[in-house]
Amino acid sequence: MRVSREAAAETKARVVAVAAKMLRERGFDAASIAEVMHAAGMTHGGFYKHFESKNDLLRAAVRSSFDEVVDRFDRRKAKSGHDAAVAAYVREYLSSRHVAEPGRGCPVAALGADAGRQSDSFGSEFATGVEKLIERIGRVKNAKGDATAARSTAIRALAQMVGAVVVARAVGEISLRDEVLTACAEATPGR
Repeated sequence: MRVSREAAAETKARVVAVAAKMLRERGFDAASIAEVMHAAGMTHGGFYKHFESKNDLLRAAVRSSFDEVVDRFDRRKAKSGHDAAVAAYVREYLSSRHVAEPGRGCPVAALGADAGRQSDSFGSEFATGVEKLIERIGRVKNAKGDATAARSTAIRALAQMVGAVVVARAVGEISLRDEVLTACAEATPGR
């Protein structure tokens, strides 16, 4: 039985979504093809109909992880404006929920250290995703046209939020976790 192109695209998208979540939960090396395919409701044998290799799937999963975050930001911006979207992004990012659910959160906080060790395979996808986040967080040029200052502020904010989530995850469910999130939320531009 032949599968339509639409059905094949939907299947591939489902596999990528499962891989994106699993990747953020477990890291690059901990999710096997068999596990991803099983979680997507498919057999291992169907993998090569959609992907050339595990790295091909992981690149798509990294891209998808960033796209989820960017799409959510863009929907908020369209609905409520840029400042409200940034404020919501910061609140969501520096929340206990984000700390507890890496599979649904930011790929930078979940995979940043791993991505640096995998840069030959995923570096360009990761860098492209980080650029998208910086663009979303950054403000439009100010009256003086200072886009460089806005970009620097966005980079600092992203780095601070990522660091806060990484530290909060590392210390576990103790009061220090909430202190880290609160302190960084108070100091993050755009909140």
